[in-house]
Amino acid sequence: MDIQQVDTLVRSLYQAVDNKDVDYLSNALSEQSRFRLGNYPEVTDKTQILEGNRQFFSSIEAMKHTIDNIVFQRSDQTDSTHISCFGTVDYVRLDGSDHAAVFSTFLDVKNGLISDYRVFADLSGL
Repeated sequence: MDIQQVDTLVRSLYQAVDNKDVDYLSNALSEQSRFRLGNYPEVTDKTQILEGNRQFFSSIEAMKHTIDNIVFQRSDQTDSTHISCFGTVDYVRLDGSDHAAVFSTFLDVKNGLISDYRVFADLSGL
């Protein structure tokens, strides 16, 4: 992947997340994926990953990610691209109140699909 492809992938992913678009996630994740959000346990079953995202999406009214930086590295050994990005996310809770948090995401992409998706953010305020 080149910088333009990486940028497009990250921005499309977060637009889909902000839209609570589980169908996009289903198409973006490989069948053998690993996912972790904050302090929640790691999940490796795609069906459970999608269900976990549905549950999280239903626990908030809305969210908006602002990406500050994207860094990537191509790995010839694993034929994958390692992507890191960070920024802020503004949440609207179900009661209408706001909460902001910083986040950092690590992605591994192979054959155009996300195989590893780890998001680090303090979600305790939600």
